[in-house]
Amino acid sequence: MGGLRFALLGDPVDHSLSPVMQRRALADSGLDGAYQTIRADADRLRDEIEGLRRGEMHGLNVTMPLKQEAARLCDRLTPEAEKSGSVNSLRLKDGQVVGHSTDVVAFRTVLAKWAHRPMHLLGAGGSARAALAAVGEDTMVYVSSRRDEAAASLAMRFESATPLTWGLATPGAVLVNATPLGMDGEPLPDGLIEVASSLVDLPYGAKTTPAVSAARDLGIPVVDGIEFLAIQAAAVFKWWTGESVDSRRLAEEATKI
Repeated sequence: MGGLRFALLGDPVDHSLSPVMQRRALADSGLDGAYQTIRADADRLRDEIEGLRRGEMHGLNVTMPLKQEAARLCDRLTPEAEKSGSVNSLRLKDGQVVGHSTDVVAFRTVLAKWAHRPMHLLGAGGSARAALAAVGEDTMVYVSSRRDEAAASLAMRFESATPLTWGLATPGAVLVNATPLGMDGEPLPDGLIEVASSLVDLPYGAKTTPAVSAARDLGIPVVDGIEFLAIQAAAVFKWWTGESVDSRRLAEEATKI
């Protein structure tokens, strides 16, 4: 299989470590291919999906703020994407554009470590939907958003979720930050990390996020944005190509940047 073409669509994308990880995956698997980033709005997303349909691309990744729009544009969805209503990965199969959520796959892997603990989810976008789709109905989930109505809407979609006012803490819960807070050095609201049993922090940037630094200082178990992205990247690479790669190698490659 040669000349494979993949891309990440979203805005912003310049900071993304996905190209580093996917190029490492291509090298490790011995496949000839390229992976690029494309700053895209909804119109550009539609254009690139049509390019996928024509065979000009072999796979697409989608990030904020296009994950829900991508789900609407697919011909069909995998069970993970169907449940979350969010798509971060696309491919062409049997002439149809298929949407998948490897965010759900990654959340299942990560959250299995703390399967029976409540979850305090920050955010109401595509990544938050993926987190909710990944947990069992017996998991108590509290959802907080800076927009109360967004948390309430998400809780209505997932019956296991309860809206919680932004800034209130949930002692003993797995704290999942599915917002951009931290990407540019912003802290999470005071008091959340101190009472959490563990932290999954999706944002990453040039420096360690304040949330991850605070959790590590407190001795709280952490899955940071790079580790999470590497798990997701390995999952989508296998979905695209059938080849398995080690997510730890992808994460190590990213930390060299």
